[in-house]
Amino acid sequence: NEILETNSMISDMNLDVRTITMGISLLDCADADINKFNEKVYKKITTYAKDLVKVGDELAKEYGVPVVNKRISVTPIAIAAAGCKNADSYVSIAQTLDKAAQEVGVNFIGGFSALVQKGFTSGDEKLLRAIPQALAQTDLVCSSVNVGSTKAGINMDAVARMGRIIKETAHLTREQDGLGCAKLVVFCNAVEDNPFM
Repeated sequence: NEILETNSMISDMNLDVRTITMGISLLDCADADINKFNEKVYKKITTYAKDLVKVGDELAKEYGVPVVNKRISVTPIAIAAAGCKNADSYVSIAQTLDKAAQEVGVNFIGGFSALVQKGFTSGDEKLLRAIPQALAQTDLVCSSVNVGSTKAGINMDAVARMGRIIKETAHLTREQDGLGCAKLVVFCNAVEDNPFM
């Protein structure tokens, strides 16, 4: 009866595992040179996540429950890339994340993110400026910005800036029905150890 009930849930009620997500810390990729940082990021993601899709498919087959999405979540880039002193923009980092995600075959990669509820660092500034172009030039990269928290309050400067960033992102991805905005989340009370996608 339990087997038949499970089969019914899968076939009739569309039971599935919506996503599995692999978290990867990029803190040890820190480098003053953004090109070296990008090389380290690409190598780390493609090494650690090389079997993620295969294992997800194997688990789905073994348990008979579809796994719809396989994703990667990385350290918020505004933090991980803060040491890149020669970088004016973080767009190349988004392109590196996208290339690595495509190489390993995942559906999305999250972490092109900043936590600005307490104010802006120079890394946060670079990331925010890069969001519209980064989301317009990548396919699998997801971005998020935490603008407030119960403890710190709401960074109203960040709220105002994100309004303009959302509008610019929509404009740059207008040929794809504003798809860039579907990959961007602005929120409060982020779970800081798990970048949102």
